[in-house]
Amino acid sequence: MISRIWHGWTDPANADAYEDMLRSVVLPEISERVNGYLGVYLLRRDHGQEVEFVTVTMFATFDAVRSFAGDAYEAAVIEPEAAKLLSRFDDRVAHYETIIAPD
Repeated sequence: MISRIWHGWTDPANADAYEDMLRSVVLPEISERVNGYLGVYLLRRDHGQEVEFVTVTMFATFDAVRSFAGDAYEAAVIEPEAAKLLSRFDDRVAHYETIIAPD
């Protein structure tokens, strides 16, 4: 399994809207579109003037990652409407071979 890790930050006023968009639009679309998408961990941390989100999306293989992100799969994939809610975000993502995962 391949874990794809990405960070984005938003103003506290936009945090709930961003989370709702991920839950209702972005993540279901990935699930429907990408064969080999295995799920996501969505992490949220409120701190000071920002709210940080970390997504850990899991894919069966690098071919599945490429199906989601294209040949430049290390570039972040952000829906334009979601990007409008973010104050900043990683342009690049990190990929890890997952060697231990919950049962």
